[in-house]
Amino acid sequence: MKKVVFLVLAVLMLVGGFLPVAAAPAGKQMVYGYVTPGPDTWYKRDVDGFVYAAEKAGAKVIVFNSDYNPEKEIANIDSLINQGVDGMCVFTFNQNGANIAAKKCAAANIPLVVTDNAGLALKSGYDIVGCIDFDWGAMGKDVAGYIAKNYPGENIAMIMGLFEHVPVQMFRAAFEPEVAKLGKNKIVAIRDGKYDPNVAVNQAQDLVESGTKFSVLFVFNEDMAAAVVRTLKTRGTLNKPIKVIASNGSPPGIDLVREGSIKYSVSSSPGWEGMISALALHAYATGKVVKKNQQIMLPITPVNMDTMNDKTKVIPWEVDSVWLDLTRKYFPQFNGLY
Repeated sequence: MKKVVFLVLAVLMLVGGFLPVAAAPAGKQMVYGYVTPGPDTWYKRDVDGFVYAAEKAGAKVIVFNSDYNPEKEIANIDSLINQGVDGMCVFTFNQNGANIAAKKCAAANIPLVVTDNAGLALKSGYDIVGCIDFDWGAMGKDVAGYIAKNYPGENIAMIMGLFEHVPVQMFRAAFEPEVAKLGKNKIVAIRDGKYDPNVAVNQAQDLVESGTKFSVLFVFNEDMAAAVVRTLKTRGTLNKPIKVIASNGSPPGIDLVREGSIKYSVSSSPGWEGMISALALHAYATGKVVKKNQQIMLPITPVNMDTMNDKTKVIPWEVDSVWLDLTRKYFPQFNGLY
């Protein structure tokens, strides 16, 4: 009878998601899988942060790159499941990939963390450990507030990342209403930059040549912004009349803020994000944290002349011990894991 009751309980827990994870046996080295979407710098730094934290916790990491190929992404997820990893992190370039990972990991009873998904994987219908993201809505309000305070009365043009990308949608959903609410500026153009510096340059040139009246240009990331800045310098339109604002706080972006070519940016370190993803996964897989379906938001900070030399505010993209201090401050639930 006891066996029957236990079996029923196990089935019920499987229906609801993966089974609770018991603490790892003493001396066992945990092995985690990481599926990254492509070779871009942002993704590389996220992997670096994940590996750094996992190694600090004594775990091993298997990394697969999907090269922006949906079929390869699924194959990578299947391979990690077949290898019997103790947990998985998926940074996917499409929402379907996150949902597939959630379904497959739930069936295999493998804890899953989804990175940079804006929390959408929490609606997949399958239990996961959590989603690790930046607060893109807060970022949108922050940038709107900066423009209103420093450039009141000036028109804004925007070159976004990719309209279909959820973080872009979240930023716009906060930025555009906040601009209207503050009433200091008007948005006169919104273009899709497709996360491609060449596309961003073409969009910037078209905005200038079309006669669109604007003097503030927001570019969604600093890779695109750097290319746009070079073009505006060549045309002699940088700063007067066009001021460029961006986001990410990357090393090249910080240099552009320092020289005044970018007036303002927002720091969001993919390396620290990768570290928090690893710690969230390890905490669950080892039984330190039992909560599922967490949405963990990393704070954002401004990049300007006052903050750029402070690593606690403009957080490094590359592995840095300051991540440990920041984690202790913002995520004390992970203390003792590293």
